[in-house]
Amino acid sequence: MVRVRIERLAAGGDGVGRLEDGMVVFVPRAAPGDLAEVEVWERKPRFARARLVRVLEPGPGRVDPLCVHYVADRCGGCQFQHLAAEVQLQAKASLVGDALRRIGKREVGDPPVVPSPAEWRYRTKITLAVSNGIIGLHRYDRPEEVFELGDCLIARESLMGLWRRLQNCKSELPRGVASVALKEDRSGGLHLVVSGGEPPWEPEPLVRALGDRVSVWWQPARGAARVVSGNRRGFPALAFEQINPELAGRIREQAVQWLGEVEGRVVWDLYCGVGDTAFLLVQRGARVYAVDADRQAIEWARSEYAARSGAVEFMHGLVEESLHRLPEPDRVVANPPRRGMHALVTGALEGWARSRRGSRDPIRLCYISCDPATLARDLARLPSFKLLELKAFDLFPQTCHVETVALLATG
Repeated sequence: MVRVRIERLAAGGDGVGRLEDGMVVFVPRAAPGDLAEVEVWERKPRFARARLVRVLEPGPGRVDPLCVHYVADRCGGCQFQHLAAEVQLQAKASLVGDALRRIGKREVGDPPVVPSPAEWRYRTKITLAVSNGIIGLHRYDRPEEVFELGDCLIARESLMGLWRRLQNCKSELPRGVASVALKEDRSGGLHLVVSGGEPPWEPEPLVRALGDRVSVWWQPARGAARVVSGNRRGFPALAFEQINPELAGRIREQAVQWLGEVEGRVVWDLYCGVGDTAFLLVQRGARVYAVDADRQAIEWARSEYAARSGAVEFMHGLVEESLHRLPEPDRVVANPPRRGMHALVTGALEGWARSRRGSRDPIRLCYISCDPATLARDLARLPSFKLLELKAFDLFPQTCHVETVALLATG
């Protein structure tokens, strides 16, 4: 056992300190300012990893976690429950700023962070693992282990009500199921998505136990996902949707506002999902070309929004394979998945910026990111764009994840 003073937090949520020999050590569940007794379990050439054994002196931002699973079961779903809300926000600002300075080579300060309207009970989706008859979440220090979930305090009450019903009939799930996802859509509809398992499966006993308000989807180990019970025409349960809808709406509004005047202009909405941002742009008079790889999301967007306005064209396909079908844009909003934008996409945007250099109308790109590291990497690939605005949003309280909106423009 060794004593370590925790200096800061790293991406991923681990506390960072130094061992007696000066080596950097990463300690999960540590807080800045903690004097901790730790057990080093892994040494690499440049850093070490350790387990937190005991907090000898708590840092000023350490608090008692509210969730019993966080301590008793070492739940890996949250990383920051032991930190006060203001410390979480400071940490997330630092994570974004550090990534953009270190990886993106941008001279920026840490951005302001917009807090979530709700620190608890905000998630509209939770995915639970299934292992040896146990349904729950993974332990952070032993991810191969799954513990039985009682209650998740960051998930909405409606999902936990569905979870309690599912607990009472989990024997009715298909044999060999790998995971179950519980989701509440924007209309308040509840969905259960069952992944894995082998046919034959008779879902009727499960459906009766859950009630007719729940749509049940099944994606067997070999085969396409399909609805086995419930509404087939409502919001697609498998389409991506932000799990903190109130703050997600504010993020979209911020992105559209930063794009400036869009009336009559061609705007690309890349990785558009179900079209929420595209519709905001259309309301402001833009001609929008929206692209996403999720067929269900595009089909729903077409039916939901295209009927209201003919100024948006939704396209299904990988963004990097669809750019040649799009007219040259005046504005771009991009909201890629965690892996960031494909190199072909950043390459096309950089070429577009160079071709318009010196234009009287500055080219604007608004990038919405859920990972500071890939955002920083992509900004490094866009040297012709200046970073004008940067703001972070605490879309995922109690976790180490943060959403960032960056406005870039040509000079």
